[in-house]
Amino acid sequence: MENNGSNEYVRGTLKTIVLNLLAERGRMYGYEITQEVKDRTDGSITLTFGALYPVLHKLEQEGLLLTESEAVDGRLRKYYSLTTQGSQTAHTKTHELERFMEAMKMLIKPSKLALE
Repeated sequence: MENNGSNEYVRGTLKTIVLNLLAERGRMYGYEITQEVKDRTDGSITLTFGALYPVLHKLEQEGLLLTESEAVDGRLRKYYSLTTQGSQTAHTKTHELERFMEAMKMLIKPSKLALE
């Protein structure tokens, strides 16, 4: 993750980001994940391989990811996809993150009704 002010927030949500992307796309390789995050956030969040790959390996160890190597242009590319448990975890973690973000919005910008 590049130093762009949101590192601490991304660090705490990186597993959820990866799981959510794989739930949407089905199968991705590491560079593809970094580019998708960069594209979707207009460059405000950029993942380094040093941040991404430890998370991918941990998710694989936890039984949430499957890996498949494939030769592409003479190079071996490692693809990641969700297991059944990974799909369930992606759904749960995404829902939990959405609830957390809503709670944070209420803390940061309380409505006028709550202030009266």
